[in-house]
Amino acid sequence: MRFEISLDIDASPETVWAHLIDIEHWPESTASVTRVERLDDGPFGIGTRARMHQPRLPAAIWTVTGFEPGRSFTWESRTPGVVTTGGHFLDPRGDTVSLRLTLDQKGLAAPLASLLYGRLTRRYVTMEAEGLKRRSET
Repeated sequence: MRFEISLDIDASPETVWAHLIDIEHWPESTASVTRVERLDDGPFGIGTRARMHQPRLPAAIWTVTGFEPGRSFTWESRTPGVVTTGGHFLDPRGDTVSLRLTLDQKGLAAPLASLLYGRLTRRYVTMEAEGLKRRSET
């Protein structure tokens, strides 16, 4: 399964980036996330781990696998038979930012996960993009 959403945010790249990597406060801007717990200390970057709780989904541990300060981060969550990769990409355009969120699932159980959770997952990614837009623009 692959899902991607893009939208423009009328805020500075610095503002959008600050909200994007402030993962513990994501529940304040989207109902698709109820709690995020950082599992380590230090600055957000490669190797950062977090446990994310979402309605109707089991809690998942995400690990940052790619990081370009101010521009992007990717992270990965593993369950038996499925590797899920979430991408968060910013393309600054003056005083606005083009945001792109991606979600990929691979592995033997990925088709089943897509069948069971695909619609919900797509809805949640959309809610997260729209929540980041609202939070950054206020």
